[in-house]
Amino acid sequence: MCGIAGYVGNGDLQLLKRMCETMQHRGPDDEGFWVGDGVGLGHRRLSIIDLATGHQPMCNEDQTVWIAFNGEVYNCRELGDELQIKGHTFKTKSDTESVVHAYEEYGCDCIEHLRGCFAFAIWDDNRRQLLLATDRFGQKPLYYSAGDGRISFASEFRALCQDPAISSELNMTALGEYLRLGYVPAPYSIFEDISKLAAGRFLLWKEGDFGLTRYWQPQFVPKVHLTEEEAGEQVLSLLREAVRIRLVSDVPLGVCLSGGIDSS
Repeated sequence: MCGIAGYVGNGDLQLLKRMCETMQHRGPDDEGFWVGDGVGLGHRRLSIIDLATGHQPMCNEDQTVWIAFNGEVYNCRELGDELQIKGHTFKTKSDTESVVHAYEEYGCDCIEHLRGCFAFAIWDDNRRQLLLATDRFGQKPLYYSAGDGRISFASEFRALCQDPAISSELNMTALGEYLRLGYVPAPYSIFEDISKLAAGRFLLWKEGDFGLTRYWQPQFVPKVHLTEEEAGEQVLSLLREAVRIRLVSDVPLGVCLSGGIDSS
């Protein structure tokens, strides 16, 4: 778990530091900041992969693409091999860098090539555009506030509340949803000026305007015809693979066991 924050259009290094200060619990191992022309990215890091050279925010070879990333890309090695064949040069072993080069190669469609849990922000200096994205199931949170030609974002809404341009007025619709459901569903947050980027979506901000795109949604239709025995074998195979791809780590790891199919 890491924490990311940033802005385009209005802000400074001190704002970034205040935003990231509220998220120390998300990333106790490292912090980093990058400020460009009217744009800034901040990062609090929990080090899991590439402890030595995985510092963020991270950039491409010519420093025209910058990223702040929270999460893990499980297929980063396969993706990295594919991108190196296409001519991209890697300077770290971090899964974050695979996202940078995937964006260079595929643009916003890079998300289609990622397998993992993530929330990230990519600033493209040549196109002067910001890409915010969440994974297919929204495992990693990302909040944003946009208006008056500017946008701010962070992993937690209390980081966004450090921005004096963002009002702390309650969103009464969100409050009603919380009382009804026990949580606040996306795209709402408890604050009127702050929205949550929903699962399986990306936001593209450019020239003071932005649009939301849903790049993935579950398809509830029959896809396979299996016997009960074949289905059982496939479930076990998928569970083994799901565990295997999550074991990539440069630090000790473990698992919490309780009950049910998910833990057992």
